[in-house]
Order: sequence, then structure tokens, then C-alpha cells
Amino acid sequence: MPFDAPSFLTNLTQRTGVYQMFDEKGELIYVGKAKNLKQRVSSYFRARGLNDKTMALVARIFRIEVIITQSETEALILEQTLIKKHHPQYNILLKDDKSYPYIYISKHKFPLIAYRRGKTVKSGQYFGPYPNVYAVKESLSYLQRIFKLRNCEDSYFSNRSRPCLQYQIKRCSAPCVDHISTDDYQQDIDHAILFLQGKSSALTKELESQMEAAAEQLLFERAGEIRDQLLYLRTLQEKQYVSTEKGSVDCWASHNSKGTICIQRLSFREGALINSKSYFPDNKLDEEESIVLKDMLAQYYLSDDPSNGFPDQILVELEQEAGEILLAAINEVSKKIGYWLQQPKTDKRKWLGMTQENAVNAATSKSLEKNAYFERFQAVQAIFNLAKPPNRIECFDISHSKGEATVASCVVADQKGARKDLYRRFNIKDITPGDDYAAIRQAVYRHFSRLKEQQDYPDVLLIDGAQGQVNQAHSALIELAIPDVLIVGISKGETRKAGWEFLWPQGETTPILPSQHDRGFLQLQEVRDEAHRFAITGHRKQRAKARTISGLEAIPGIGAKRRRELLRHFGSMSTLKGASIDEITKVAGISVGLASDIHAALNNELKD
Repeated sequence: MPFDAPSFLTNLTQRTGVYQMFDEKGELIYVGKAKNLKQRVSSYFRARGLNDKTMALVARIFRIEVIITQSETEALILEQTLIKKHHPQYNILLKDDKSYPYIYISKHKFPLIAYRRGKTVKSGQYFGPYPNVYAVKESLSYLQRIFKLRNCEDSYFSNRSRPCLQYQIKRCSAPCVDHISTDDYQQDIDHAILFLQGKSSALTKELESQMEAAAEQLLFERAGEIRDQLLYLRTLQEKQYVSTEKGSVDCWASHNSKGTICIQRLSFREGALINSKSYFPDNKLDEEESIVLKDMLAQYYLSDDPSNGFPDQILVELEQEAGEILLAAINEVSKKIGYWLQQPKTDKRKWLGMTQENAVNAATSKSLEKNAYFERFQAVQAIFNLAKPPNRIECFDISHSKGEATVASCVVADQKGARKDLYRRFNIKDITPGDDYAAIRQAVYRHFSRLKEQQDYPDVLLIDGAQGQVNQAHSALIELAIPDVLIVGISKGETRKAGWEFLWPQGETTPILPSQHDRGFLQLQEVRDEAHRFAITGHRKQRAKARTISGLEAIPGIGAKRRRELLRHFGSMSTLKGASIDEITKVAGISVGLASDIHAALNNELKD
């Protein structure tokens, strides 16, 4: 039986708490928290205003359970505990799109230090994740140079009878042949761990004290080795430090690129950038970017131990109330007092800027991947209920200035991205200036006449306009006897705001207004914007060319050859217009009288 929402909502409390939605099989599909449970849960069952994905969630609800809590902080912690335990289908989950590399220290009498990619399944300690393999290998190179730790696998290590080349170039202390004691090697491992944890200052102080102790005991060779370690360490710190700021800070930022949301984290410890990671949450309910960011922060700090520990400060742009609730929950879980830095200054402002730049770059790169285009074409399929994802989308747009130099553009996109080799422009002629309907009809007719010869049609024909433009394009295809091409208009609504466009499928009287976060809708907007850019560029070139030619063609006695010589001599119409009569006469074939006519015509002067 369907869920009886009215009866459930009638008796639902208005207290703060957590709600859990289950499907008919008893599977938990969504967990949420609310300051007012009745008000929040009721919003899922309102008559209008829900996007398609939320409606799909509501259609699966079989029962709802609530847990009342004493505060929003307690509700937030409970929500994240339940998400971590059950991984509900519709919740935003903390994950990324690839396996990141880690630095791995094995469990061994003489531990191995190396890099590992993917899940941390072997016993030992893992540090990271790092943004790329290069960052890991660079850190390992410094660690081997400073602490001379082995990087060979156990099978190689256990069969050595003499030191390898790494020992000869002073990159390993040769524990395989007992050139170093277990205690001394373990001390080097401990120092490396301090370094990897971002505790460079503590490590430096410890090494300095050990160097002084070795010198006092007249162990000058050992003191020299520690001195060299300090020199390498300080060199690395100078290279790695991003600023002089101290303390531990996590910076967070988000960016939405064509439906792909990236949540970026940069972790700074004692002024050094020690970790960077991009997360790409699956936004199954089309939540706002700010909500996705807030949910990711809650999962990162409340569902598990953060990979770089709890920071003293969190740098993120959040609404006041949401930030304060999140911080209270983090402080309760971490058992330490941290704070949300809302107005960063100097270097910390730069850190936040770095995080935002990384988020933009990662989201843009992710959205341009081949599989991302295919997913967007699948989303286009869902908008129009097509039998399969479209293979190719073509879009037309018209550009002119009060009817002057009318140009139509046709841009093409397929499941791999923009197909610029298939772009076309059409100079529109023999129509009433400013008649966009006639311009669309002419451009579509000319383009599809050529496609008919090749029998190669797009699946979706997108027109920048509403029903009028769509009907003209349809009329052109009817005349050409071309069926089975979906024609859709895309037009801005009354607000003229981007993201609030209407879609007008041919033959339909009611437009479609998808969610502004829908990937298919964003794909259609992207193609339309590209057609607009391509049309304007062509129109400007055509208009400049027309004005250049018409300015000289109107002058009696100036033919094609003299126009060419004038433009070759002066380089542009603006330079020619500013030239004197004497300067114009220097052009071959131009007499004083003709130069006077040219000067008068270009400067709107009447001759006696």
C-alpha cells in the first residue's frame, strides 16, 4: 500500500530530530535532520515545487521513522552516524572518483617506506592521500635523503648479503645487512612519521637536541649526520611552506561545473600545505551546492576520523547558522576546541582562494571527461523520454544588428563533446531585415538540404527561441520530407535569468521547465550558449566586412582594384578615414580629385 502521508504528518512532532525513510523492502533510502521534524518532512509531500528526483524518492517511501534529539548538534551527529552505517541510496556520500596514492610504512623489524595506491588494506601506517603520484615520490625522495629509510620490498630485503646501490648513494642505511641497529632505525622511522604528520617544528627541535647531545658525548660523526638531516629538512620546509601562518587549518570550497560538483579540501599544518583532495559527490536529489558542501563537511568530520586529524581552524564559506551548528558538532566529536574562521586575512585569505581555484579546476576537468558527456546525454534522454540517449545535438541561433548582417550559426555536440569540425555559419539573404522566423527557416532548410544528401541527421535539433522559431524549423523539415528529428526550442522566461529557461518541444503547447541543476538541461544550455557565441562572432565579422566595403563602394570611380589598393596601403578603414587628402593621393591610381571625393565621403562632408 502507498505511504499514508496525511495521517503520518497529522501526528508528527515539531521537535528537533532525525527522520529515516524506508522503501517497501525495508531498506533505508534516505536520512535527514530537521530543526522542526513536521515542517521538514511535510515539505516532501507538498503539491508542487518538487524536482523529478525528489519525486522519485517520495514515490519509493513505504514508511518513515523519526528520532527526537535534544539539539540540532545532536541531530547532526546522529544523522552522520546513520549515513556512515547504512549508506542510504539518496544521501550524498563522501567519495571521490579515483584511488589516490598514499605513503605506506610497513609493520616490520625494519619498516619499509613506499607508496601505495587505492584502499589501505595491508597492515601498517598510511599517510595521505596525496593529490598525485609525483607528490608522493617527491616526498619519499626527501625522506630517503634525510632519514635513509629502505624502499625495497620484503622479498628483496630478506635475501640481501651486501648493501645495494641505495646505500652507496646515501639513500639507505642498509638495515638488510645490519649496518644500523633496530633502535636507531626505529628512531628514523619515528622522525619520518613526525614529518608526514606535519609536525616539522617538533621534529626540528628533537633533531637539534639530539645533535647537541651527540656533540656533548663526543660522537661527532653522529652529530654530523643529524646536522645534515636538519639541513635537508630546513631546505624542504622552505620549499614546502606556503606562508608564515602557524596552526592547523582545513580550507574547503565548492564549484559546480555543468552539473558536476567538486568539493575541494586543502589541509595546512604549521603553515605547510600537506594535503589536497577533490571529492565529487553524487547529487541524487539535485540539492543546492551550499547544501552539498555542508553535508560533505559533516560526513568528513563526524562519520570517521579525518585523514589529517581535526584542525584548529576551518576555512569555509557557509551560512552563519549552518556553520555554527556544524562547528558545535565537530567540537563535541573531536574533544578539542576549534573554530570557524569566517573572515580570513592575509595568507589565510590566499589559502581559501587557492582552494576555490582548485575546486574550479577539478570540477571543470571532471565535467569535460568523456563519460561525463555521455551521462549528460543520458540526462537529455530522460528530459524528453527518448528511447535512447541522443548521438548528436545540433543548435541554431540568429544574430544581427537591427536586421543588418544577419548570420545564422549551427553548432554540434555529440557524446564525446563539441564537434567544431561540423560547425557551420549561414549568411542570411533575401528576407525582411530583422525577421528571425524567416532567418531560422532559411538556415535550417539550407543545412538539412545538405544533410539529406548524406542521410545523416541529428537526433535533437535545438533552436534558440520559443514556439514560433520551432514551428519555422519544423516547416523547413516538412518541406524536405525529413522525419524523426526532435525539434526543441530553448528560451529564457520572463525573468531572463540563466538557468530559468523553458524548453519547447515541437507539437507541445506547454513548455518543460527542468531543474536548474539537471545535467541534461545544463548540456542543452551549454550547446545553446556555444551557438550564440558562434553566431555573434560571425555577425561581427560580416558587419565589419559589409561596412568596410559599403563605405568605399558608394564612391563613384572606386572599383575593386582601387578599394584593394587603398586598404592595402592604410591597413584599415579607420586609418583611411583619418588620412588627409595628400596622404590618400600617395596610393597608386588615386588622383587629387578622387582623393578629395574619398575624403569627403568617408567624413560625411558635402562637396560644393
